[in-house]
Amino acid sequence: MQDHKLLQSYTMAGLFTLSLRLVVGWTYFSAFWRRLILENKLDPEASGYIGEKFNHFLPNALGIKPMIEYLVTHPESLWWAMAIFTIVEAIVGLFLMLGLFTRLMSIGVFGLAMGILLGSGWLGTTCLDEWQIGILGIASGFTLFLSGSGKYSLDYLLLKKQSKITNTRFFRWLGSGVLPIRLNLIHKIVFSGSVLILFITLFTNQYFHGGVWGTLHNKSVKPKIEIQDTKIKNQTLSFQVFRTEGADVYGSFLIGIQVTDANGNTIIELDGNALSKFPKEQINNFYVTKVKNGKHSLIIPLGAKAILSIKDEKLSVLPKGEYHLTLIDISGATWSETFEI
Repeated sequence: MQDHKLLQSYTMAGLFTLSLRLVVGWTYFSAFWRRLILENKLDPEASGYIGEKFNHFLPNALGIKPMIEYLVTHPESLWWAMAIFTIVEAIVGLFLMLGLFTRLMSIGVFGLAMGILLGSGWLGTTCLDEWQIGILGIASGFTLFLSGSGKYSLDYLLLKKQSKITNTRFFRWLGSGVLPIRLNLIHKIVFSGSVLILFITLFTNQYFHGGVWGTLHNKSVKPKIEIQDTKIKNQTLSFQVFRTEGADVYGSFLIGIQVTDANGNTIIELDGNALSKFPKEQINNFYVTKVKNGKHSLIIPLGAKAILSIKDEKLSVLPKGEYHLTLIDISGATWSETFEI
């Protein structure tokens, strides 16, 4: 009798989370739907390739930056990773909506959401978009694991048949029904898990956005380019650019590169027209997201890293001393580095 009441409680809990299960399921299944049915975003040569979106996560990812950098520097491995990720999202989303192996799928939701949170929780030009998606996915996955599915699910139909499979602890751990955990222990699991998720929420909100205390910041609003390894050799100025901040939906539009001496005298100056025709062979890209020529500028997408080389005879006769390299964005933002020869 007590077991029957307990099963009824879990069935009601699964019923109450029906809307959550359907919406979260579609959230993940729709990723597959958008990438392969509505458009082909797994084509590396097509505009909107998902690998480039993944590259955008790189500059400020938390804890998984080495993995992202490895993949974006190995295009074939990146494609396989994106294909597998898309298939997993499709299976998790579809099975969750159908209510089949709900608890196993909820673990998938938890893992996928954690990946989104750590990789792209810092992105979002309006209201911390990716962080919200990630952290709500984690909380949803935890909740759905505890509740399982209710009446409107394939798990429920399988439980009604009372087969050898559904009567096992295995099915209750991976599907739905009464969790094989003592009641006094499940109270502790729910409380501890909820507190842990709250901690992850506050920590990542603070880490990515300063959302708990201090100054609130959003790295997705203004573009930022880091300059490194500036040097002149054999009539060639070379330097590395790495776009680390700004919106992921469009690039930084570089309309000026200037080199001046310590007295402010201009040595080299390239305007937007010259940069739009910047020789491709003088752009050495590191990742799948590439620095490239635009119609009126040199475009540097979020997460792109490249070595730019400028050849000019003037560079061979410069006296030793201090020089300044300045990059100018169409927004008016500038980035500079001082170097010596």
